[in-house]
Amino acid sequence: MFKSLLLVALLLLTTVVALPPFNGGSDNTLAPLLSYPNAEHIPDEYIVVFKDAVTDERVSCHHNDVDSLLYEERKMFKRGFMNELISGIQHTYDFEGFRGYSGRFSESVLAKIRQSDDVAFVERNQRVYPSIIQNQSPWGLARISHRERLVQSTFSTYQYDATAGNGVTAYVIDTGVNINHTDFGGRARWGANFSPGQPDQDLGGHGTHVAGTIAGTTYGVAKNAQIVAVKVLGPQGGTNSDVIKGVQWTVADYKKAVDDARRAGKVYKGAVINMSLGGGKSNALDKAVNEAVTAGIVVVVAAGNENSDACLASPSGAEKVITVAASTVEDTRAWFSNWGKCVEIFAPGRDITSDWIGSNTATNRISGTSMASPHVAGLAAYFLGLSAIPLTPKQVLDKIVNTATRNALCEVANSPNLLAYNGFA
Repeated sequence: MFKSLLLVALLLLTTVVALPPFNGGSDNTLAPLLSYPNAEHIPDEYIVVFKDAVTDERVSCHHNDVDSLLYEERKMFKRGFMNELISGIQHTYDFEGFRGYSGRFSESVLAKIRQSDDVAFVERNQRVYPSIIQNQSPWGLARISHRERLVQSTFSTYQYDATAGNGVTAYVIDTGVNINHTDFGGRARWGANFSPGQPDQDLGGHGTHVAGTIAGTTYGVAKNAQIVAVKVLGPQGGTNSDVIKGVQWTVADYKKAVDDARRAGKVYKGAVINMSLGGGKSNALDKAVNEAVTAGIVVVVAAGNENSDACLASPSGAEKVITVAASTVEDTRAWFSNWGKCVEIFAPGRDITSDWIGSNTATNRISGTSMASPHVAGLAAYFLGLSAIPLTPKQVLDKIVNTATRNALCEVANSPNLLAYNGFA
């Protein structure tokens, strides 16, 4: 029986390989297949990214070609393990300069995909996880509103403009958000869920904690911002392909908000994405978040918790994002925090109290660059809300960097010695 199955499998491979290449492609010219040594790859899952100049017609033809290959394979295997392997396209992407798709493909179909002249590169899909370290005063808020190191009289004092965050949307791409938490005061809504098989709720608390630091009434930096939950992580983390789908949805939702404001004769203040997550290096994920910035959204990401170079991970190594490392109440780099030239700024990230799950008043104190990133995402929303005119992501970055407290930290490990500050005086 096994020999017969093996023979059919070999016949299948022969049949697929005999098919013509995509769009004039050649067996001798294959798109690069990218994988990274520090990534947790998912077997047989891939992200395919098209070249920038590819037309809609060629994209449609490419998808048809893939469907044809999958059809031929499925004819050979009507059930069983091979049918699971060749499950096909799972997500398609088309936003700004990012076009592509992701899915599960056999080696023979993958080889044909790589022959296409329209494919820029193929990347092995990989897992991503929240950038969290461990399990109640919000000293972080106090620190970003004081130039000097905190003392007893300033430890729990947050100085801020009461209008901060007005008219700004903060997208939390994470585990979801407990949108009914009292600390959000009705300003949180559910956006979308791209975590397969998971309910529309935060089961882990991570996303709720992040959202609370961005815009919670008690624990938030920008206390008037609107919060949108975009779920891409479940209890076991998530995948780059799901995260990219979440980014695409966010860009579309942001563009709709801009258009709606324009039609109403209003000016949309702006939007921020927070991504307190990460994994191995990924060109596909880096490209996706860079395109979100190109669309006009400020993207803030966690540097990661491996005590290593943030440039070696994604999305922390992406060119256009604001990458945030973690500091402590003693004004040192947190021992776990990633570092390096890809870091733009530090923010409080150890023993941070914020909102949680389990009840609509729950809180928790945890640590990680996941907690540092939302301080800066909140700061971006804060500055966007205070500005009389809309700001570009580059202008927001410049504002954050130019306002930061300089040379306040010890042991920054080849990172910029900049600590987030809200400029309140």
